[in-house]
Amino acid sequence: MKFLLNYMKGMGWYITFTLTIKVTATMLELFIPYVLGHILDNVVPTRSVRNIITWGIVMIICAILACVGNIIANRMASRVARNTTEKVRHSLFERTMRLSSAQIDAFTIPSLESRLTSDTYHVHHFLGMIMRMGVRAPILLVGGIIVTLTLDPVLTLVMVTTLPLIGISVGLISRRGVPLFKQSQRSVDGMIRVVREDAQGIRVIKALSKVDYERRRYDAANKRLVSDETKASTTMALSNPLVTFFLNLGLVSVIVVGAFRVNGNLSQTGTIIAFIQYFTMISNAMIGLTRIFVHSSKGTASAQRIAEVINTQPDLLPVSEDKYPSVQTDAMISFENVYFSYLGKTDNLSNISFELHKGQSLGVIGATGSGKTTLTQLLMRLYDVQRGNIRINGKDVRTMEHDELNTKFGVVMQNDFIYAGSVRENIDFGRGLTDEALMRAAKIAQAKEFIDGFEDGLDHHLNSKGTNLSGGQRQRMLISRAVAGNPEILVLDDSSSALDYKTDAALRAALRENMSDVTTVIVAQRVSSIMHCDLILVLENGKIIGRGTHDELMESCSVYKEISDSQIGGAFLD
Repeated sequence: MKFLLNYMKGMGWYITFTLTIKVTATMLELFIPYVLGHILDNVVPTRSVRNIITWGIVMIICAILACVGNIIANRMASRVARNTTEKVRHSLFERTMRLSSAQIDAFTIPSLESRLTSDTYHVHHFLGMIMRMGVRAPILLVGGIIVTLTLDPVLTLVMVTTLPLIGISVGLISRRGVPLFKQSQRSVDGMIRVVREDAQGIRVIKALSKVDYERRRYDAANKRLVSDETKASTTMALSNPLVTFFLNLGLVSVIVVGAFRVNGNLSQTGTIIAFIQYFTMISNAMIGLTRIFVHSSKGTASAQRIAEVINTQPDLLPVSEDKYPSVQTDAMISFENVYFSYLGKTDNLSNISFELHKGQSLGVIGATGSGKTTLTQLLMRLYDVQRGNIRINGKDVRTMEHDELNTKFGVVMQNDFIYAGSVRENIDFGRGLTDEALMRAAKIAQAKEFIDGFEDGLDHHLNSKGTNLSGGQRQRMLISRAVAGNPEILVLDDSSSALDYKTDAALRAALRENMSDVTTVIVAQRVSSIMHCDLILVLENGKIIGRGTHDELMESCSVYKEISDSQIGGAFLD
């Protein structure tokens, strides 16, 4: 709860006003049975119709004011819950966007999605419940006991004996419920992961006739979730029957003892009727508190999961140049004996060293899993090296502010994305570029032709993930986005695999002509995409097994020559 209180700052006066209205309305509710008992025991015996009507009007006014007050307070409480959850959700999203790649790997994307959706919903519901029932129920409970003590202390003691039993049972059940709801949310993460994977691969699933297989996989995840939710819900569902049983036991005891006391002239009928109404209020308050415990179990579990992300300390922060001093060099990019491992066991990159000068191009080729993408991710400092140094203009990337480093790059990654929006929005990417700059980028990326073919040009709407574009068109859109910001370093990670050879050649020619001062890193599976690079690295199992130009590698690297011969027969393609 302390975590959520931080997000309520600035709403103190509003919350105070809400609670004041809620307390006042609840106190008026408590006053109504007292007035009824007074009418039956003291006013009715006088046979004064005027007094009866007067006190009846007092009851009606109290009921109306209590009703209106509760409605106003509940609406205000809903606003507090909504605004607080909005802040929590915004903070969670912002923190998620700033997590490093390693931290995202640790949390997993499905879990982060679940925390942003179902967990924030549970927190919203929990806050609303606390603001409404969390104030009213304790007042009715404590206030009801205090008033009944003034009416008949003996009956109050009979009633109060059931309350410890209720408190103990609810406490034990709630203590068991929080871990169960945490496990339930982890099962939600698993189901979201399956749904996310199936949504992304729906075309492949249908093409390979694996719909039934994926349905069974989803059913398995769904059954795990149902099982975990059933355990949690069944455990928490015990609270209502137990509370109701103890309350009914107390009510029966009160009625029996009250009957003997009335028969012995130790109490009055009006007092017993008022007492029963107070007991009903207290019963409802206990049931309300039970509901609060149920929802607080969910809310607490969800708040803890949200807090785990928000309280995660940022890593990959810039460090002092005293630790990694800059060096004088003519190289734009330099790798110096770089080692890296994702899991800290086996090196994914080993002893990687090379230099690339401004305006030069680097080609990286190798088998799947050889470390090509890892190399580009280390360059952009999505991960930190375990050993060695990566420098840009002589400055270690670990000493550079994120904005300083990130603005140097234009990037197309392997599994890059296109979001639902116009062509203009997807290329511009919130940078406020002019249409002229966008079309220049599109022309370089060989995308201008098909964009001009759209009836509405740059305003043409694209579906999420660019499903209304061909594979080659999507890649050209992404390249347009990368070059539009005039980057110092252009990273193209397998970004031309869907292009035909003619378009690929035209793209390379356009990049050489229009971006000659841009340092380019190209990761590719096709020799034709990198054969014109100033330096080519051949990777295998995270190690460099060949380096040089195309002609040099054809002579010195058998693996490269084998790849080239298998793809283009050793012929030189323009």
